Order: sequence, then structure tokens, then C-alpha cells
Amino acid sequence: MLSLIRVKSYAVIDEIAVEFAGGFNVMTGETGAGKSILVDALGLALGDRADATAVRQGADRAEISVAFDIPAKHAAHDWLRARELDVADDSTCTLRRVLGKDGRTRAFINGQPVNLQDLKGLGSLLVDIHGQHAHQSLLETGSQRALLDAYGGLTGLAATVAEQFGAWQSLAAQLEQRRGASVQQQAEVELLRFQVTELETLAAAPGEPASLRAERERLANTDRLLSGVSTALVALADNDAPSAYSAVVQARREIDKLTAVDGALRAPAAALGSIEIELRDVETTLQHYRDRIEADPARLGWLDDRLAKIRALARRHGVAEEDVGAALTALRDRLAAVDGGTESVEALDSKVAEARARFFAGAATLSAKRTQQAAKLAKAVTAELGELGMPNGELRIELEPKPSERPDATGLERVEFLIRLNPGLPFAPLSKVASGGELSRISLAIEVVRSGASPVTAFVFDEVDAGIGGRVADIVGRKLRKISGKRQVLCVTHLPQVASHGEGHYRVTKLTDGKVSRTEVSRLDADERVEELSRMLGGIEVTARTRAHAAEMIDRAGR
Repeated sequence: MLSLIRVKSYAVIDEIAVEFAGGFNVMTGETGAGKSILVDALGLALGDRADATAVRQGADRAEISVAFDIPAKHAAHDWLRARELDVADDSTCTLRRVLGKDGRTRAFINGQPVNLQDLKGLGSLLVDIHGQHAHQSLLETGSQRALLDAYGGLTGLAATVAEQFGAWQSLAAQLEQRRGASVQQQAEVELLRFQVTELETLAAAPGEPASLRAERERLANTDRLLSGVSTALVALADNDAPSAYSAVVQARREIDKLTAVDGALRAPAAALGSIEIELRDVETTLQHYRDRIEADPARLGWLDDRLAKIRALARRHGVAEEDVGAALTALRDRLAAVDGGTESVEALDSKVAEARARFFAGAATLSAKRTQQAAKLAKAVTAELGELGMPNGELRIELEPKPSERPDATGLERVEFLIRLNPGLPFAPLSKVASGGELSRISLAIEVVRSGASPVTAFVFDEVDAGIGGRVADIVGRKLRKISGKRQVLCVTHLPQVASHGEGHYRVTKLTDGKVSRTEVSRLDADERVEELSRMLGGIEVTARTRAHAAEMIDRAGR
């Protein structure tokens, strides 16, 4: 339940703190005193849209804090724990909203900063606020549908159906786009297939262009290579003339003879021995290379042709010759994506059909449950209307099927509340039949019925009793007090008949010094309650008879 509301620098409120108990709490006061401003402040703490102009004149910011005592096993506990916003004493929860005069706001739950979505999410589990003009929204079919879903516990199912509709429509849009691009896509597929085939026929291996160019360079210079290698062999190891090899051998032999005289020459002798071996290896290698040198005009021609093809395709695809193989890989990937897209039209079509089937299956389930709950809600509200001074009033909830080709996210039917106030008359939409007072009573009857299905800990009614009075107002007070047996009720009212049923009575007063106005809230004791009800009954002049009447009303309501 709502245990505390603290407001600072908001509208005409300077600073107030009001503690509430369980049961039925009423709030009264002169018109303009600020009763509804308190309700607005509560809504702000629960995530309603903020207006910077509501910051009290002369203040930099407004602050609203509210505290709740949450019953054990209430859904709010799981909500808080899931977001790590619970506290050691998890039976108490505080919400705070700070509104700057620059329009910026900050929000906190249990002292930790959160976003507005979190405030709204938690607030929807704790409080249900019915504003002064709530009955006006009842005229809208969208509100009527939402009300039916909330009463029947179908809000979650309705949200799932809306998500299924969105998924179906998204896939359908993709399919339409894919089909619209099919002609261009097919042309691209044919071009890609030709390009892939062309590169696959070329079959350029990684590093092939460099290898081919090196081989071509050798074949094109066969004579030069043969002559040069032969000259090198003669200079290196010709046995018939002085050569590098013979000179090294002669030097090693001379040094070897001297090592016996001086051991220091062993290292130079060993080095010359190594050079002798290396020169012999070089000689052998050059001889084998010379023996393999052979002119091959046909091979040279093939190399020129192969390099020309690689060069031409590299130029056509805008890549380096070494990247022709990579270009083939990229084209294959693109072809797989585009050509696979052609095949995926069928796959996407199947997905669209599946999504459509899921939506209609979910919507059909929702329709069946709505039909069942609509009958229950209409019957219960009709019974309440009789007690609220409309004995011949009867509510009917009509579910009109939409054309099958034009479903939407709300389901397969249009929900409309119809009313009949007198026997023999046809049922008609609320806007066509009900007056302001009648509409208020219809709205209140619905709220009374709906309250039993709501998970919240507190109901706030802001002058929802407008347009009624007398005996009906007394019944309204009894109804609200009955609701408070299960959940806390806070009611802003201008009717003494309703206020007399309050278990906790708060008076809102606006004080002014001619320059600045401020609002105060005080809880009334028994005598003060009599005076307040007397004021509400008698206006400016309160007589002893008025006080007696007020005391009698409070006594009768208590019984």
C-alpha cells in the first residue's frame, strides 16, 4: 500500500509529507486547493510525463518521493530482485522523481538511479490511478479493448499476439521486397555465373603469376644463362688452366705442411679445407644447372599466353594479377548470397506462412478468451449498475469480427461497449446514450468490478464520482470502502456522502498571503471530520443542524 507521499516545490505545494494507512482514505477540500495536484505528483513519481512549468515559482527543482509497504509474495518483489533494486527490508520500497526547471528529470528506486520505463514498470504493479476524466477514455474502443483484456487477465496474451502480428508483417515486407527485386536479381545471377565460370576455367593458383613470370624470364634468357654459367665454371674449376679451385687447393696444401712447425696455422688450414669443399659443391651445382638449361619455344609461348589471360581478367575485375584467385572466392560468395536469395524467396514465403499461422492461432485463442470474459464482465457491471441507481441499465460487450484480409495487431475483432438504460430500447454505444453523470457511474461500476482482478496494492480515484449525488453517492462510498477491504483506496472527492465512508480523512487547504499561495494537507480527527463534512454539506454557513447531519452521516457510514 501507499504509506507516504512527500512533495517539495511542485505547483502550489511548497513542501508537504502525508502518511497514509490502509483501508479507505478520502481527501477533500475547496476547489483549487490542490487535491488533484497531489494525485498528479503521485503519477509523476510513477513515471508520468513531466512538465517543467510545474516546478514551483522560485525553485530550481521539484521533488516527489513515495513509499510503499509491499505485501509478501507480491509480484513487485520479483520485479525488484530481478533488477537488483531490492533492499534489506524488502517490505518497503521508495520511488523518487526529481524535476528540474530546465525540464530534465531524474528517477530513483530505493535510492538507485533508474530510467522512466523502470518507474512505470514498478508503478503499474503498485498503484492504479483513475483520474477525473477516466470515464472519457471509456468512450474510445481502444480503451474498451484494453479494459476487457485487463479484466480477463489477457494483457500478456494480447501483447504476444501483437508481437506475432509484427513478426508476420515484417517477414511479409521482406518477401515483397525480395520479389520486387527478382528480375534484377536474376540478371545479376547470370552475370555472376559467367564471371565465376570464366575464373574457374582460368583456375589461377595462389602465387601463380609470380611463378610464371620467373619461369618466362629464364626461358627468354636461355643463351645468356648458358654462356654465363659456363664462363663461371671455367673460372672456378677448369683443370687445364689456373682456377679458383686449384688456387685454394694449392694454398691448403702449403699451409698443411707448415702446421707441424706452428700449430697456429691449423685454423687457416681448416678454413681453406672448408672453402675447398664449398667450391666443389658450387661447381657441382652449376654443372647440374647448366645441364638442365634447354631452350623451349613452345613453353615460352604458353607462358606468354597464360600471363596474358591472367592479366586481362585481373584488369576486367579491377584487381592485381596476384588477387585473381581471391576475386573468384568473392564472386562465389556473392553468387551464393544472391542465387541463394532466389531460392530463399520460397523459404521466406514459407516463413511468412508460418508467421501468419502463428498470429491467427494466437489471435483465435485471444478471441475465444475475450468472448468468455466479455460475457462475465458485462454481467458483473450490469449488476453494479443496478446498485448505482441505474436499475434498468445493462451493459453488453460486442466483439465484431474484422475482415480476414485486414487483421491488425489488436486481434481479429473490434471490441465495443454498448449500453441500454431502459427496457425495450436498443443497445447503443456509450457516447450515444450516456450523459456525463451516467457515464461516471458506468465507469465506476467497471472499476469496482475490475478491482478484484487487479494485482496492484492501492487504487487512487480522483473525483470519479463527478455528476452523481444523494443516495447514489452514498452507494459509491460504500462500494469504494468495500474495495478497500482487499486493497488500499485513496479517493479525492467533493461529495460528503462519499467522504463519510472514509476510514482516514485528509483535508487539503490552500493558504495565501496575497502574494504567494501554498497547499497544506492535514489528517482530520473525529471533530474535524464533522466540521469538514458540515462545510461540504452546508457551504459558507455551517449550522448546528448541518453538524448534526454530518455526524449522523459518519455514524451511519461506520455502521
